Amino acid sequence: MDNFELYKADVAATPDEPDQQENALQPAAERLTSLDFIRGIAVLGILWANIVAFGQPMTAYMWPGAFTVPHGQLSEWMWGIQFLIVDGKMRGLFTLLFGAGMMLFMHKAWARGAGKWLQARRLSWLMVFGAIHFYLIWRGDILMMYAFAGLLGLMCVGWKPRTQLIAGIAGFVVGSLVFLVMVGPLHFIADTDFGTAPAYADMRGNMIEGREADIADGVQETAIIIAGNYPAFVRHNFSSHLSDPLSSFTLSLMETMPLMLIGMGLYGLGFFSGGIDPAKMRRWGWAGVIAGSLATIPIVLWAYSTGLSYFATLGAFVGFSALPRLPVIIGIAALLTLLAPSAKGWLGVRLVAAGRMAFSNYLGTSILMMLVFHGWAGGLFGQLGRPELMGVVIAAWALMLAWSKPWLEHFRYGPLEWLWRCLTYGRIFPIKR
Repeated sequence: MDNFELYKADVAATPDEPDQQENALQPAAERLTSLDFIRGIAVLGILWANIVAFGQPMTAYMWPGAFTVPHGQLSEWMWGIQFLIVDGKMRGLFTLLFGAGMMLFMHKAWARGAGKWLQARRLSWLMVFGAIHFYLIWRGDILMMYAFAGLLGLMCVGWKPRTQLIAGIAGFVVGSLVFLVMVGPLHFIADTDFGTAPAYADMRGNMIEGREADIADGVQETAIIIAGNYPAFVRHNFSSHLSDPLSSFTLSLMETMPLMLIGMGLYGLGFFSGGIDPAKMRRWGWAGVIAGSLATIPIVLWAYSTGLSYFATLGAFVGFSALPRLPVIIGIAALLTLLAPSAKGWLGVRLVAAGRMAFSNYLGTSILMMLVFHGWAGGLFGQLGRPELMGVVIAAWALMLAWSKPWLEHFRYGPLEWLWRCLTYGRIFPIKR
């Protein structure tokens, strides 16, 4: 029985009306628990990846030179550890799960006679949420990219799972090679004698101008945030970064959509629901994590050898690490899927709850970070180094794990999940249990 047949049976057993659903912490299908468990870990991991861009200029996300406080040896080691085990992996894992979630949603919609228009409406509202997030809260938003890639991905939901998987892998590889060609050589042109050749003079000059403009924008934004001038912060986002989402839409074709297709295909093949031999998943999961990580270590060491220069760190993040990242993402997904059924203890249950409220936790974290860092609230922007920022991450993790489970014990959905659902279906659903 394939996943579609499983879901027709599951839908018959658990109607979609909220007052007939099972306990949100104990979903009827184990595969839903596995998705929520992995999603809970991913949403926590994304905060670790993003914390620098919350508490320091956005450029510091990749380039330590943009920190407004000293970036000492401990911080440089932390940069390498984060690059190796977190950066790109948690976002990739979250994107994989988004693709799987799209297929889950479509199977339930098809079983009730609905079609792609319902998913399109759902994704269109996600685009609205993402725009609010980007322009009014934090420019590191990924929701608009997800909505854009998801709308394109609707053309692929009827494909066979193997076709989705192969197309996704092929698209990711092609996109990685494009990134490699576009970004990989920049350090050698801007920072080495290679770029002093007359043929590269104009290119080198333009690159340096772009770097200085990026740094200047970070300085301007830092001053606005520290001053606590929220209207000026919003004006800056609109005046200086209005078109940024268009660039991210282009980039999403080379990473986000391929990863979504991989997630769709894996879901259809039973990857998240026990349809693949566990021993094989464990073997290939560890192989992917180990091989991809070993291939990433030389990239970290090379970046260190350049003194973590602006263009070297950009090349490491965007150009060189994309290909070895894919087996790590799929490997982590496989290992966590195998671990999910045993996640019955205190931590496991709370991770599942955090995953069921991933939308609320993702946007809620951005709002919380505004309260911590913006000058009109906590005022810590630009004052914390990497070790102190990790303290903020751990505190936020504790908060996410603490509030998600009690909330779902009293309410059927997370607050933003409920709002998104009501907007998608065009009616008000009961939220209280």
